[in-house]
Amino acid sequence: MRTIKSSFLVAAFLMLLLEFTPKARSRVDVVYHLRKYGAVVSGADVSQALANAWKDACASVRPSAVVIPRGIFKVSKGNFRGPCKSRIEFRLRGTLQAPTHPKGESWITFAYIDRLTLLGGGVFDGQGKAGWEKNDCHKSINCAKLPISLRFDFITNSTVKRITSLDSKHFHVNILGCNNLTFHGVNIIAPEDSPNTDGIHIGRSKGITITKSRIATGDDCISLGDGSKRIKVTNVTCGPGHGISIGSLGRYTKEEPVKGVIVKNCTIMNTTNGVRIKTWPASADTGTATNMHFVDIIMVNVSHPILIDQEYCPWNQCNRQIPSKIKISKVTFKNIRGSSATPVAVKLICSSGLPCDEVKMTDIDLTYTGIQGPVTSQCSNVKPILSGKQNPRICSSPYVFS
Repeated sequence: MRTIKSSFLVAAFLMLLLEFTPKARSRVDVVYHLRKYGAVVSGADVSQALANAWKDACASVRPSAVVIPRGIFKVSKGNFRGPCKSRIEFRLRGTLQAPTHPKGESWITFAYIDRLTLLGGGVFDGQGKAGWEKNDCHKSINCAKLPISLRFDFITNSTVKRITSLDSKHFHVNILGCNNLTFHGVNIIAPEDSPNTDGIHIGRSKGITITKSRIATGDDCISLGDGSKRIKVTNVTCGPGHGISIGSLGRYTKEEPVKGVIVKNCTIMNTTNGVRIKTWPASADTGTATNMHFVDIIMVNVSHPILIDQEYCPWNQCNRQIPSKIKISKVTFKNIRGSSATPVAVKLICSSGLPCDEVKMTDIDLTYTGIQGPVTSQCSNVKPILSGKQNPRICSSPYVFS
């Protein structure tokens, strides 16, 4: 009897403990289903119904969820703002479609929310084909901005998982002023020739994690702007696109430092760049980018697998003769292997005004099988610290200091 009683007490204790586990706490108490807010049928415009459901859920003092059912629904614009009174979920099971004709600088915005979870396996369809032919921001500074599909402004302690962003007209995801935000199992899809369709762009945010995601775009899969701190990217497959980039930095005044970036266990395929740090020459102001580490990366047919470019000047929008004022330091490239689509597999072009410091190259093994010659590297204004395998020979030609 004592044994049975002891077992019962143990079981009761475990059940009580379960009530306080993170899994138990993730439950919601109130569900605001979109169908409760009108005749929601596939093909309908649900903009107002969705706004009403969000308003009620955000006002709930108990954990709540907005639920969008399966089907295809039109949303002219979505502005989901907090602060909310409790935890809140946005469960997208169907597809939300943006207007075909571009309007404004954003389509769906989540702002000023703590403890948001966006999930459900659904699709945000930006219908980008209607806007790409009007997008010339890759050529002109004074271009007309097209809508970003998903904005996350000042979001804290939140998660985005198992959703798809399809064919954004501009950036797919833009993150600004966020803290402790995780993207897990996210799919981002756009054609290789779609202009400025960056997958995830991060700016002035900290504690951002992107993991187990697939990104295929016409621009950077992931790009980090100024003020990006404690950023972790793991198990991401990127391509096509322009790779995973820090920067560009130095284009504007009063940019904040970039610090603490880890990119690890990623595969980059058929992109113009692999892992890249880019800053503008003739920088508007001084700045720093430090403590950045690229580790265990597989490259498949990547044009520039490893690149530091402090002469980044697309479409000659700046003066390359004036050195960049962004100081790059404490950079690691480790265990990067695979194939380069061009003979120059490693290119480290640092600022003549502020040469790069503490750039470590360890176990680099990149091959080139084309007809333009053997695999090589190019370097200027940097003396990297080498260890392990070096293929190509890193900075084998004399160091160039301008």
